[in-house]
Amino acid sequence: MRSVHTIAFAAGVSLSAMAPVLAHAQDGPVVSTCRLSTVHDDAAEAPGGAEGAPASSAAPESDPEAEANAQGTVTIVPTTRGKDIVVTAARVAGQLDVPQQPIQTFDEDDIAAYGVNSISELIDAISPQTGSGRGRGSGGPVMLVNGQRITSFREMRDIPPEAIRRLEVLPEEVALRFGYAANQRVVNIILKKKFDAATLAGEYNRPTRGGYDNYEAQTGLFKVAGPRRYNVSAKYTDTSMLTENERNVTQAEGSVPTVAGDPSPARYRSLAAADSEFALNATMTQGIGKDGLDGSFTTNAAFTHSVANSWSGLDTVTLVQDGDSAIRALPDPLATRVETNQFQAGLGYSRMLGTWNFNVTNDAGYTITQTDTDRRRDTSGLVVAAAAGDLAIDGALPFVPGAGVDEARNRTATLSSMATLSGRPFAMPAGDANLTFKGGYDYTHSSSDNSASQFGRIGLTRGDLSGLVNLALPLTSRSRDALGAVGDITLNLSGGLDHLSDFGTLYNWSAGVTWAPTDRLSFQASYIVEEAAPTLTQLGAPIVQTYNVSVYDFTQNRTALVTVTSGGNPDLVKEKQRDIKLGATWQLPFLQRSNLMVEYFHNRSNDVSEAFPMLTPAVESAFAGRVTRDADGNLIALDRRAVTFDQETSSRIRWGLNLSGSIGGQGQGGPGGFGGPPPGGPPSGGSAGAGAGNRGPGGSGGPPPMMGGGRGPQGTRWNLSIYHTWRFTDRVRIAEGVPELDQLNGEALTAGGVPRHAIEAEGGLFSNGYGFRLKAEWDAPSTVDGTGAPGSTDLRFGSTFVANLRIFADLGRKEELVKKVPFLKGMRVSLVADNLLDSRQKVTDDNGLTPIAYQRAYRSPQGRVIGIDVRKMF
Repeated sequence: MRSVHTIAFAAGVSLSAMAPVLAHAQDGPVVSTCRLSTVHDDAAEAPGGAEGAPASSAAPESDPEAEANAQGTVTIVPTTRGKDIVVTAARVAGQLDVPQQPIQTFDEDDIAAYGVNSISELIDAISPQTGSGRGRGSGGPVMLVNGQRITSFREMRDIPPEAIRRLEVLPEEVALRFGYAANQRVVNIILKKKFDAATLAGEYNRPTRGGYDNYEAQTGLFKVAGPRRYNVSAKYTDTSMLTENERNVTQAEGSVPTVAGDPSPARYRSLAAADSEFALNATMTQGIGKDGLDGSFTTNAAFTHSVANSWSGLDTVTLVQDGDSAIRALPDPLATRVETNQFQAGLGYSRMLGTWNFNVTNDAGYTITQTDTDRRRDTSGLVVAAAAGDLAIDGALPFVPGAGVDEARNRTATLSSMATLSGRPFAMPAGDANLTFKGGYDYTHSSSDNSASQFGRIGLTRGDLSGLVNLALPLTSRSRDALGAVGDITLNLSGGLDHLSDFGTLYNWSAGVTWAPTDRLSFQASYIVEEAAPTLTQLGAPIVQTYNVSVYDFTQNRTALVTVTSGGNPDLVKEKQRDIKLGATWQLPFLQRSNLMVEYFHNRSNDVSEAFPMLTPAVESAFAGRVTRDADGNLIALDRRAVTFDQETSSRIRWGLNLSGSIGGQGQGGPGGFGGPPPGGPPSGGSAGAGAGNRGPGGSGGPPPMMGGGRGPQGTRWNLSIYHTWRFTDRVRIAEGVPELDQLNGEALTAGGVPRHAIEAEGGLFSNGYGFRLKAEWDAPSTVDGTGAPGSTDLRFGSTFVANLRIFADLGRKEELVKKVPFLKGMRVSLVADNLLDSRQKVTDDNGLTPIAYQRAYRSPQGRVIGIDVRKMF
């Protein structure tokens, strides 16, 4: 006779943490409560699922009362082969059901340990985990809220992180299920069902070397109550100008006045522009039907106004009289002012259509950018007067009127619409297939004109009609006993096209496989073929000329002040991409929510649109028409508009180690942690919905010490994430007939060379309201070879190491302190130090000297910046 033992638990903890309980249960009937961090995919098959949600969709909302109590069972059924354990659990509402394992998960206590003020700051803090190593796209992740696509990042960038119940980071392949290309990782943010908070924050930053100040002020209101949520925020930022004089920048030969009393151009040449920005953002999401089970719609609107002012030095003139000469400078800087006004709006709708998930998002924007640039004064009259003896070359200069202002205006209108339909069309022995259809239309119109350009008004319009089909097929399954001996294997196939009104049709397709031989180990392989078009900015940005720009001339082995032309290049062509990715992820057995991942990438691209590279002799030979020299061979002008490279190939490995744990108290201790509650004991107070009873508005136990916040870990919580990129090859052929360049061995095209190794790391400690966070990035040294001609020199770019520190105190968690000073309730004070070690890259030539164009102040103008951040939540 077979016996059945059942263990009730709350969704949210690894089975390894339950091992002692399960072992005891095999000896006799036991009912116990445990805290979980992961659940088996079998949960998606559990009775009570909402209308059979598809595998790629968010899990259905479960009954709140049941969720607050036991959320599943562990059933032990002995068989002739031994005792099988079948796990059934309700998934966390909004959690994704995909074969790929999360790269990292964060619960509300993990998020509290970062001490950040918004989801935007949180995503930046965990960028080592969310960044893609594929080398395509913007590098930022695809953002989901409660397992659903959003109209834009604006919807949730200003939401307080205390409102997050759970955050998951997933591999790039998951993006295909939501209609995106597989070049970005996926971040799924699951919000608490109830949360209400108003926030007010202020920040002041200043470099330890002085020179400028930065002020920030932000306020917001966010509320979520079941299927309804809204968020309103406003932010103002102001930064003063930083000039070359304030960093003691050495001036180029021939650019400094030789007559005492003339103004110094260094005082009127900016390293960092003075800028200010005001942003207003509002979002509302409303569920449809009872508890939002019939779908939801979202509206968003935002306005941003920004102004940037920079200086390009002074008008200078060389006066010659009777064989003597003097360099003179006229007063008033050559100024550039850029004003931008941006209007944005979004609309989203999602619902279940039977067993299929339908989602449509629309996002529109209109941006007006006005650039005013001072023209250089006409100094020919001064030259003639000095040569005729009518003007002393070292005397007072007469007034020279300004030459006016060149005006460049750009207007850009965008509309992005995407609809996806995802479901499970048929069943296979290893599970249900998942099918996603995506259709979209993107529209962009850019109109620009410049009074200094001979081309007049330039108007570019692009319509992009796109479609994509993605099919995921489970081939084997351990839980379903379908060739389970080999593990779980899922095949993923996708194909799509983009018809661009200005470029024709672009095609893309991909094939990938995920293999999980065990619960803790998984492998991924994918091959991606895509065609890409240049952006409209690369094609049609207004033509702008900037004077007195420092450019290092490898041919002459000197730094020159030249006139630089920037803007769009309408002759660019489409790019062809071929990428291979091989990856493996291992969940470590000795620490909870800790893993080791390794990824190999090989990219090949043809006809690549790139920004104009560093002016090496090879580049000048390939793009001779972009370089202007005088009769003596001196560089006087450079056209830096985008160019097309013939071919690029690269290969690299990126591996990462994510570790986390707790020490003492009631953090995530137990197996895999250090300290914490004994195995099988009472649940620790952290995750929303993880325990029984009424747990307050955020789903966390007891009344929160900070309104709208979670309980946070009791004891010390720590984490460390390290990601290392090792580049094996990076080769470029910039044009046919030009030798291929090895960027890793001195033949680089970028101003800083290409380092072979790079490391990203972030980690910290959080204990009883006090936190310490450190984020660091390191790049290995690199070289750029000279021409080999007499007088030419190689350049060595030293390693860079930038560490950012945040130390904070959640004063609202200190009950005794709040009793004495009630105003401190909900307040957090942070001290920040960006570029903590004041690291600035050192660039030297063969003689150990630093060229003027590569002075440290140019590489890192601000240096170390320290600040204080005060935030109060009401």
